[in-house]
Amino acid sequence: MLEIQRIRNEKEVIIEALKKRHFDATTIVDELIQTDEQWRSKKGELENIASQMNQISKQIGILFREGKAEEANQAKAQTGELKEKEAKLKTEVDELDQQITELMYQLPNVPNELVKAGKSEEDNEIVEEHGATPTFNFAPKAHWDLAQKKDLIDFELGVKITGAGFPVYKGKGARLQRALISFFLDEAERAGYQEHQVPHVVNEASGYGTGQLPDKEGQMYQIPMENEDLYLIPTAEVPLTNLYRNVLLPDEDFSIKMTGHTPCFRVEAGSYGAHVRGLNRLHQFDKVEIVRIEHPSNTEKALNEMIDHVKGLLEKLGLQYRILRLCGGDTGFAAAMTYDFEVFSAAQEKWLEVSSVSRFDTFQSTRLKLRFKNADKKSQLCHTLNGSALALPRIMAALMENHQTEDGILVPEVLHKYTGFKKI
Repeated sequence: MLEIQRIRNEKEVIIEALKKRHFDATTIVDELIQTDEQWRSKKGELENIASQMNQISKQIGILFREGKAEEANQAKAQTGELKEKEAKLKTEVDELDQQITELMYQLPNVPNELVKAGKSEEDNEIVEEHGATPTFNFAPKAHWDLAQKKDLIDFELGVKITGAGFPVYKGKGARLQRALISFFLDEAERAGYQEHQVPHVVNEASGYGTGQLPDKEGQMYQIPMENEDLYLIPTAEVPLTNLYRNVLLPDEDFSIKMTGHTPCFRVEAGSYGAHVRGLNRLHQFDKVEIVRIEHPSNTEKALNEMIDHVKGLLEKLGLQYRILRLCGGDTGFAAAMTYDFEVFSAAQEKWLEVSSVSRFDTFQSTRLKLRFKNADKKSQLCHTLNGSALALPRIMAALMENHQTEDGILVPEVLHKYTGFKKI
């Protein structure tokens, strides 16, 4: 969520910057500023009444002590009238405050200056490429055919017990999946990220805190409860970042690095077709996430470190990859800037997204009320970042397709100690 002070002070800059997303913020921003002016006016009236009541209360005590009971009672009657006015104003202030919040929830984050204008993924920039496209002296099989032939993943069983988009990993397929999770977590720990095991269900406050709500409400699995709706997590980012909701860090000497493995649940998986076959798009999948909470002066450095971390994982797995800086129209609602990592699928001859690394600046921390005390002992908003390190399904797909031989699938050396086998 943007800060209201920033909207007041940088109105035209924000409206112009959001055009990179093909988002016209003019009407919302104008309404926000107008509503905020009304709120501040009513808030001033409320503070003035409180001051009047305080002064009259002191006078009443003095009048009674001086034996001026009639005047004291008149002052008390005046206090009663002010209390009625105060109650009405409080209701109006609360209503205006709610209107401001609802308007603020409609505004996406302002794109970083490096983010180019654009409408869709067609306008994203390729900023780096690594590795060569695998070559074969035979016709490579797609991962769904390899999974069936080697009895690694059963997509039909998943349909039977749940529905499309919920595969069942079996035997060495399950072992390879577990090996990747352990490898990703160990690498994150070596990079200084503290591992957390977090709930796979979150409340509405958590969803609003990181920006999934209300923007992605239709993409999350909802669990209606008697007192509050709960949601299956779309990513570990949500519970991990919300560990610091309503937290004031005691000083500015901090750099918080967290990691966690969770299943992720997304309604958005969508239709059947060649582009969503196999592991390409699922309703449930596993992912290891890295999250950082940083001093604003360290955000750029932290982002580059996260990008390097993901690059290292892919290189150790022997996968060809490329990095894209997303255009404004393809950048997520809450992000100021996002870099997507894609690996090349040899059998499908297409690029598959396996990670997004994003900086949110103060957008999430404004919602979370996540602050720190600066050198002047004043509270200041933290910056947040997160990234996939890595999402499992498409990594599994790329490993199976890119490392296949005529008689099996070679397992990357870094995974041998986790799998217990070198080849499937």
